[in-house]
Amino acid sequence: MKLPFVFAKRFVAGETFESTVPKIKALNKKGIKVTLDLLGENVKKKTTADDTVKEYIRLLNDIHEAGLKSTISIKLTMLGLDIDSEYCRDNLYLLLDEAKRLDSFVRIDMEGSDYTQQTIDIYKEAFKQYGKHVGIVIQAYLHRSKEDIADIAELGADVRLCKGAYGEPERVALQNMPAIREAFKEYTKVLLEKTTFPRIATHDDELIEWVKEYTEEKKIGQARYEFQMLYGLREETMEQLTKDGYNTRVYVPYGTMWFPYFKRRLMERKENIFFVLSTMFKK
Repeated sequence: MKLPFVFAKRFVAGETFESTVPKIKALNKKGIKVTLDLLGENVKKKTTADDTVKEYIRLLNDIHEAGLKSTISIKLTMLGLDIDSEYCRDNLYLLLDEAKRLDSFVRIDMEGSDYTQQTIDIYKEAFKQYGKHVGIVIQAYLHRSKEDIADIAELGADVRLCKGAYGEPERVALQNMPAIREAFKEYTKVLLEKTTFPRIATHDDELIEWVKEYTEEKKIGQARYEFQMLYGLREETMEQLTKDGYNTRVYVPYGTMWFPYFKRRLMERKENIFFVLSTMFKK
């Protein structure tokens, strides 16, 4: 039995681009930019991956024609990474050709740790060719991220730093929040020093306040970085950060393949489960 979309609408803007547009426009009107994320992962058939590339290219054009302040985020497994890495890279380059033509931007999302090295390798190749039109995500809780951040920051890459959203074992990732926060702070310092415009993706008040205090202390202007949050979370905080002069961006997921994403949001905080249950029947 398919779970009805009503369960997911707290965290997922819609099942179609058309149903998502009003929400993007509402955020843009408040001065908040958007990254649009067509949900899905782990495509196993080339026909599906080919269709996905066409959908992403259409999405870039739809955003451009609608005049939205939005870029897009993609997962490499949606482009066929599980099928063949060279095939996936070729698909990514088709998409980036269009992003470059439209002077837009594609964020390569980070998936589970089994894909980290492949994702970074493909990104670094793409960055050489497409530069400012492509970025990557690094997850602070992975043990390997210290080396990855140092390596990628030296390139001057466009990096979105987040804590990490996948259940990973202790041998792969930090497990306690104080340690994750310390890693996040360390990597933020590196990105602020080595890159031109890091994207700080967190809903954590402690980290938000630390970034504000650290950048003020180091005389790093608000124009040098961006706060990012997920659709449906901390909306008032995001609006206040925008009013206070910070660059802000909301990740807006949409699409019919929303269940894995929805499940990860529920697993992150028990409060999310209570919210969904309490608002499920409200209009």
